Amino acid sequence: MVTVTEKAKSKVEQLMSENGLDNGYFLRVSVQGGGCSGLSYKMDFDNEEKPGDQFFEDQGVRLALDMKSFLYLAGTELDFSDGLNGKGFNFHNPNATRTCGCGESFSV
Repeated sequence: MVTVTEKAKSKVEQLMSENGLDNGYFLRVSVQGGGCSGLSYKMDFDNEEKPGDQFFEDQGVRLALDMKSFLYLAGTELDFSDGLNGKGFNFHNPNATRTCGCGESFSV
């Protein structure tokens, strides 16, 4: 399961509203090859279910992960920071053995 902090929930809701997306949309979170540590996180809004999708809901935010991504992201917390040290979504992934300095890529 992937969990969502209150700050991340607020930002997701804001982005959905700004883009005119209704409740038929969900947040697709995935992992793809790349980045300085080998794997990088990807997020996007989607409204089409794909074969093998794993769905979770936390704080009222619906998330979809493909099976490969789920294996890398199980137990991860999605957070949002708007502080001076960087603004954006952050993944707190207990499966990551190494992360890059910017936090956008990881390895297991």
